[in-house]
Amino acid sequence: MDFEEENEKLIDHIKKVGYLRSKELEEALRKIPRHLFVPEEMEYMAYRDTPLSIGHNQTISQPSTVVAMTEALDVKKGQKILEIGTGSGWQGAILSYLVGEKGFVYSIEVIKKLAEFAKNNIKKIGIKNIEVIVKDGSLGLKEKSPFDRIIVTAAAPDVPHPYLDQLKLNGIMVIPVGNLYLQKMYVIKKLKKGFEKINIGNFMFVPLVGKYGFK
Repeated sequence: MDFEEENEKLIDHIKKVGYLRSKELEEALRKIPRHLFVPEEMEYMAYRDTPLSIGHNQTISQPSTVVAMTEALDVKKGQKILEIGTGSGWQGAILSYLVGEKGFVYSIEVIKKLAEFAKNNIKKIGIKNIEVIVKDGSLGLKEKSPFDRIIVTAAAPDVPHPYLDQLKLNGIMVIPVGNLYLQKMYVIKKLKKGFEKINIGNFMFVPLVGKYGFK
């Protein structure tokens, strides 16, 4: 299978449906090949616009969802990002590419075996500006805060207050909030006067587990 050709078809599809707008993200999708972040037996499906199982009752999000969330996050070079839910590492690797050498991504995964899978995948493409941490992601990462951007790739019953506390002034967070079956994707901006919250659509994610997640 020609993965490069399949990836180009996928990129073209995501552009046509209107999610992919930035050249930087388009470049990241070419440099961070999705087939390196799925189990070997799933590689042939890597460039379909669909979520795929990565074991442990978890999935790698469908590419158009990853693109929609990343575009909403409005990543800039040199930023410090917190990712909740490393999964296979693909979203985190894309963010690492976008922030560049002077930026950094802290990615939290609650499932130890998945964190190891992600670390190995990230190592394969030689990205250095990301750290994968095993802990309760609903608590955030206070010791490395504040963050320019926070992205949550698991469904929360409400926005965990540690995320709001750990977001920098004028920082942006993207998070799916709702029940176990359907969530609204919110883009939250921290302003001096409070928080601005915009709903960008309905999505379905695996649940966030932990103190401020689904128990």
